[in-house]
Amino acid sequence: MASDLEAKAKEAFVEDHFELAVDLLSQAINLEPNKAELYADRAQGNIKLNNLTEAVADANKAIELNPSLPKAYLRKGTACLKLEEYQTAKAALEIGASLSPDNPRFVNLIKECDKLIAEESYTTIPIQEKTIARDDNPKDVQQQDDLPEKPPVAVNKPKYRHEFYQKPDQVVVTIFAKKIPKESITVEFGEQILSVSINVPGEDAYVFQTRLFGKIVPSNCRYEVLSTKIEIRLEKAEAIHWSSLEFTKNVVVPQRVNASSVTASHRPSYPSSKQTRDWDKIEAQVKKEEKDEKLDGDAALNKFFREIYQDADEDTRRAMKKSFVESNGTVLSTNWKEVGSKKVEGSPPDGMELKKWEY
Repeated sequence: MASDLEAKAKEAFVEDHFELAVDLLSQAINLEPNKAELYADRAQGNIKLNNLTEAVADANKAIELNPSLPKAYLRKGTACLKLEEYQTAKAALEIGASLSPDNPRFVNLIKECDKLIAEESYTTIPIQEKTIARDDNPKDVQQQDDLPEKPPVAVNKPKYRHEFYQKPDQVVVTIFAKKIPKESITVEFGEQILSVSINVPGEDAYVFQTRLFGKIVPSNCRYEVLSTKIEIRLEKAEAIHWSSLEFTKNVVVPQRVNASSVTASHRPSYPSSKQTRDWDKIEAQVKKEEKDEKLDGDAALNKFFREIYQDADEDTRRAMKKSFVESNGTVLSTNWKEVGSKKVEGSPPDGMELKKWEY
């Protein structure tokens, strides 16, 4: 029963066995996947284990299932505060405070957010030490450090490969997933979090969620789903060089990039691999795959016409446009000398009659 697992998880929390608590709550969620309290409690376990992005994901799920659950907002605020996403943390805590006005933890954490936001506004380099939220006991942190090391586990190869490169003001992440329907893809942007999930019916779900090297501007980030890949463009909050895509605890003063000094002749840097890669060759290979893609029916015919138009000279393109428009889509000519000096009459297939469209 899920209730029994939930009770055992609470006992594990009391004994500071946070890994066991998270495992028990995961089992309970499998039995009752729509119970918001289970996700909120697991978020707390993940916060204790410093699995902060997982904690945010659990808190968001709890809020989705029950928008009136105060502790879900408390968990999200606490995790985002530790991730240095102060604006996101404050927004979540303010909603929680409105739902539970007598809880002093909301008031204290909101004050801490205000203080850190103010400090961040006057900081020239956006690197700060991690902050312990006030509802955490320093003793808990010490106990966390004393936990035995996890035994090594086999790492599964990701279902889809990803790469990234950067420009002075932008980072471009590419996930090489072919022929994925747009409705099966969810991309979410946080102040310093990127979350991508691909859920294709009948296949294992793919989740790529990471804390980014630097902060971004979520409202200006976007993504595009192509036939061979998902291309995600992240706008940097500051024009600094990212030495990696993911956040690292090795604090290094980032180098500011002078955008005005970057000319068109300079190619973007690709720090995601130690090996030298010929990115022009890779791009050409992707385009070749798109060109060689096998299509059927109307899609194949449209692709054929697009290729003719793309490789044609100006007169040929003019002929194609004029003949197609004037004939109501029944004639497509590439001979400008033939169609340029006269109106192209419609020519319907045998057995069919051409009728003028009435508005």
